[in-house]
Amino acid sequence: MTNTRSATLMIQGTTSDAGKSVLVAGFCRCLKRMGYRVVPFKPQNMALNSAVTADGGEIGRAQALQAQAAGVEPHVDMNPVLLKPSSDTGAQVIIHGKAISNMQAQAYHDYKKVAMQAVLDSHQRLSEQYQVIMVEGAGSPAEINLREGDIANMGFAEAVDCPVIIVADIDKGGVFAHLVGTLELLSPSEQNRVVGFVINKFRGDIALLQSGLDWLEARTNKPVLGVLPYLMDLQLAEEDAIQATQTLAQDDIRLRIVVPVFSRISNHTDFDMLRAHPQLELTFVRQGQSLPATDLIILPGSKHVRADLDLLKQHGWDKDIAKHLRYGGKVLGICGGYQMLGQTIHDPTGIEGTIGTSQGLGYLPINTTLQVAKQLTHSQGTLLLKSDGHNKHIGATISGYQIHVGNTEPEKGSEAFSLLTNGQLDGCVSTDNQVAGSYLHGMFDSPQALQQIIAWAGADTHEAENYTSQQEHELDRLADTFMTHLDWQKIQRFITDQTDTTNKTLKIESNQND
Repeated sequence: MTNTRSATLMIQGTTSDAGKSVLVAGFCRCLKRMGYRVVPFKPQNMALNSAVTADGGEIGRAQALQAQAAGVEPHVDMNPVLLKPSSDTGAQVIIHGKAISNMQAQAYHDYKKVAMQAVLDSHQRLSEQYQVIMVEGAGSPAEINLREGDIANMGFAEAVDCPVIIVADIDKGGVFAHLVGTLELLSPSEQNRVVGFVINKFRGDIALLQSGLDWLEARTNKPVLGVLPYLMDLQLAEEDAIQATQTLAQDDIRLRIVVPVFSRISNHTDFDMLRAHPQLELTFVRQGQSLPATDLIILPGSKHVRADLDLLKQHGWDKDIAKHLRYGGKVLGICGGYQMLGQTIHDPTGIEGTIGTSQGLGYLPINTTLQVAKQLTHSQGTLLLKSDGHNKHIGATISGYQIHVGNTEPEKGSEAFSLLTNGQLDGCVSTDNQVAGSYLHGMFDSPQALQQIIAWAGADTHEAENYTSQQEHELDRLADTFMTHLDWQKIQRFITDQTDTTNKTLKIESNQND
């Protein structure tokens, strides 16, 4: 491409989960194919699924996937403001990859002017490096109560003067009401910057939808830029929603896995490769349900470990785990789940809100103290976990990332889960080899490590696909669909109109200076 100036194109949605994250990922991959230097950007993200950047920062998991789609390394400027909810009214505020404070909703509302400057600074830096910035909004731009000081949707679009595409999910029903209603609730200037609509997750005969599309374009004077079909079994990392349990033929199942869903479950993308494996049955158990008979129970990460430990006990899951172990089952904890499996969790300064100590489940000889400084690292090493009967899976390379505020001390002589390349030991394994825990998110993404963990749990399976390769395949599948069903002639015009305008302005200013 010959353009030298940056263009910004924003995707906003009529609702949460309308498809904004997926749309930005697909746009990034398509524009990359066309030869653009493209980068994803989300001004403000609220999610408990996060990723660690190479420079030790923290961004939304969706932006890391979008960066992969664009063929660039994740960077904190791609998601300058990340909010990680710690309660219904409060969240940890992360600016440019670093946690700065825990704030209640009203305090953050007052802080938005500062946050907006961080957003604009990041956007400016990206505009100096890339030709196209693909922006993802948050929630809906028509949330009236959140309009004042908005930095996530139209407030940002107005600040940088960029065009907006609005996407709606037809699978939920009411797609025309969603689109027209959203547009009607915008101010005149915001309506003017909406350049078109995309309808997502359509099933059936497009001919039956055509009269509605014609009405929508006549009613709004905005083009429908495409109708995207429902892609069955699309396995891309989810930002928020926990995907439904997969259905397998009983004869294909080699290992059954159960994951209890905590109130503040974090980084549930850890389980994506388990869901994708054709010989593993993964079941998420919701609050109010008992943990069913299974081979392996995995306690996931948590943003509020002590509160979720209390929840675990309130629902009787501690008794289900004890019964599971009596029958010879295995239990694995990841990050917060690992901390829960220990003896105690101390919070001497109220990191999670209340000063105090919680008694853990007592299965691992470890004690955890919550600290202010958050550990954000990529890690690689050798898995030390020993299987009981499948000893061909020994010493696999394991990799992942750590995001935690706890400092965990194992008792002297305890067995480690893995040996990291920096010489440090990670995690712990019980003396009877039934219970294990680790701080490594993403441990299942390495095929050999996954096989060794499965062998420890009592099964032998086919080697899984590498996670990065699997995501690449899904991103290409997504892009193939987008290339077919979107009007790229119009979409590229939104890009070239911005670069042409910028270049003309620069030329006029240059002539005036001369």
